Amino acid sequence: MRKLSFLALSLVFLLSACAPNFQKQNEVVQTEEKVKGKAIVPKYNISDSYYRTILPFVPGEARGLVVNNINTRYDLNEFEMGLMRIAQNSFDTDKYLFQEGQKIKGKTVRQWLNRQYTKEQLTANKIKDTDNLGLNPVDTGTGDEPNTPIYLAHMLEHDYLLKDDKGNVTLAGVTIGLALNSVYYYKLQKDGDTLEKKIDPAEMEREGKKIAAEVVKRMRNMNDLKDVPITIALFEQENRTSVVPGNFISYTTVDKGNSSLNDWEKVNEKYFLFPSTDAEKTHRDDVTMFLNFKQDVEEYFPNFNGVIGRAFYVGDQLQELTINIPIQFFGKTEGVGFTQYVTGLVMERFPEYLSVSVSVTSVDGPEALIVRKANETTPLVHIYK
Repeated sequence: MRKLSFLALSLVFLLSACAPNFQKQNEVVQTEEKVKGKAIVPKYNISDSYYRTILPFVPGEARGLVVNNINTRYDLNEFEMGLMRIAQNSFDTDKYLFQEGQKIKGKTVRQWLNRQYTKEQLTANKIKDTDNLGLNPVDTGTGDEPNTPIYLAHMLEHDYLLKDDKGNVTLAGVTIGLALNSVYYYKLQKDGDTLEKKIDPAEMEREGKKIAAEVVKRMRNMNDLKDVPITIALFEQENRTSVVPGNFISYTTVDKGNSSLNDWEKVNEKYFLFPSTDAEKTHRDDVTMFLNFKQDVEEYFPNFNGVIGRAFYVGDQLQELTINIPIQFFGKTEGVGFTQYVTGLVMERFPEYLSVSVSVTSVDGPEALIVRKANETTPLVHIYK
């Protein structure tokens, strides 16, 4: 197995980061727990796009549920990192510290992700009325066909903390992500086959906003969450076969000590696969730019399995392009030459305002990583040894 050098790890951190902001020393802080204890705040902040994290790291209460409830690893990554981006609208990365959600317990999350049950269903399934806390609608369908889909697939809590002059750290804000299904999958009882039902986007968002209001109401009944600002955001999952992630569609805030949601803000973000029919319809010029790059790669080295790009848009503006080139080399020097050639293409083919990262891989694993940040004239290049 190849060892990843420190340089390569640094490059990964730089993929969506700005210039690092290094602090002078680690800070020891006093945590706000039933049994108070000391924690460490790292001295390095690798980017203004990230929060410094309380250590030792404590997994969120809902951590074990996310793999089962989120459709793809692409959705999983974007759900977590996109929620952190949205948090920056309310919680400054220079002031606030990050911790995975600790306030909404895992058992509570499981109950909230269920359907609501009728009295007959409670009796048949031997469920207590006090446990009838599902946020998804009652299924009153007959046979195999459900009459209503499951809208809420998962929920994620992120906590944001502030440190006072005495080194005490207290909860100062919470963000909640609600992952919504764009496609509802269900199994037939007679043969176990899985069928799917596409959910209308307007219906999905409408139901998501209803669920968000109920989540906030319940959070305000929890002692630790009665009086903190809350940001709550809706995430649209992609289908199970997608090779690009879903995206957040809207978010709202709830003021300190209040239970009423403020106006919803639209999140105009979207991922596209390059090349693809969807991308061709809405971003033809950008797809053409990518295809020219792809053609240049093919002319130099025809022994490849395909060049694939994942494009991230904010509004109609392409912000980031992540490219994967799977290829088979017959020697290390060949890989070095190919990497040099691709680096030149990155600098020539893509505009300066665009952040581009290229991962060159083979059957043996990663071969090279090329990163050109927006408005930078010198790319970062690492060849794995």
